[in-house]
Amino acid sequence: MNDTLLSARQLRVEIGDIRVCDNLNLDLRAGQNWGLLGVNGVGKTTLLHTLAGLRLPASGQVMLIDRPIVNLSRRDVARQLGVLFQGEADDFPGTVLETALMGRHPFLGRWQWEGEKDRALARAALRDVGLDGLEQRQVSTLSGGEARRLALAALLTQNPRLLLLDEPTNHLDPHHQIHLLGLLGQRVTHADCGLLMILHDINLASRFCDHLVLLFGDGENLCGPVSEVLNTENLTRLYGHPVIAVEGAGRVVYLPE
Repeated sequence: MNDTLLSARQLRVEIGDIRVCDNLNLDLRAGQNWGLLGVNGVGKTTLLHTLAGLRLPASGQVMLIDRPIVNLSRRDVARQLGVLFQGEADDFPGTVLETALMGRHPFLGRWQWEGEKDRALARAALRDVGLDGLEQRQVSTLSGGEARRLALAALLTQNPRLLLLDEPTNHLDPHHQIHLLGLLGQRVTHADCGLLMILHDINLASRFCDHLVLLFGDGENLCGPVSEVLNTENLTRLYGHPVIAVEGAGRVVYLPE
């Protein structure tokens, strides 16, 4: 089985008059956890959507498991790749379990209903994100944090090999941030899959990611292992504000000066 899940070659992404990235090259392999960092408005979401095949790049190519993503049907893409959007709008009434089961749609026929295996996957995902016991609750009654965990549960129910997540820690308290990022990290390690996620917390990226993409603006970018990319010089340049490193409790913490 090919362990390169997603690759970008000489990727140039633009939105309006903003150059998000120029000549970006990356290979995301099974077992890797990538973080995407940059200031507000630099184009992180636009880049993630381009990598997911939801918009076309200005130039370059995105490959999903050795096939150009533009040549794949959305059903074929969804069987391999799952996307968590920055804001999940629940416009239709439904229960928590019904919403989690939406993750199984790429694997069902046109008139096919979910089977017991699908329901078991959904229940396990709800248990993993701490929503077990709420299966029959209406989605409209959930808090912001519960709704975010439900969106993650639907993605886990989908069970793709590649996860692209836009700010997965939105609306989550510190306990749930650590728990869910740890859960995703375990999945990456043990399930032959990979992950790329947009984060705003440098220290969560340092703790849970092994590779990073830094978007500096005006097309400039830097990709590589955390050990090579994450330092105060790069972070100060990235955020336009001095960043210091403080060592304690066996790890390095990055703080604004």
